[in-house]
Amino acid sequence: MFDIGMQELIVIFIVVFLVFGPKRLPELSRAAGKGLAKLKRALQDVKEQVETEFKDNKNFTRDDKTNNKQQAPDNKHV
Repeated sequence: MFDIGMQELIVIFIVVFLVFGPKRLPELSRAAGKGLAKLKRALQDVKEQVETEFKDNKNFTRDDKTNNKQQAPDNKHV
């Protein structure tokens, strides 16, 4: 997703450490972890909902096609 290597992560960590200091770093890490967990759960819920909608729509169109075939009038004898 993001092409971030080890060197970039170290630089980011050092900048965050210098900006926020050692006292707030654990607090920020916990908050970031909780935020990422919430985001992950929300994305999973959206994914499940979309998959369910597609599955329901697929079943609906399949049922609709079979109903149309059964109800189609036979115009051969007219």
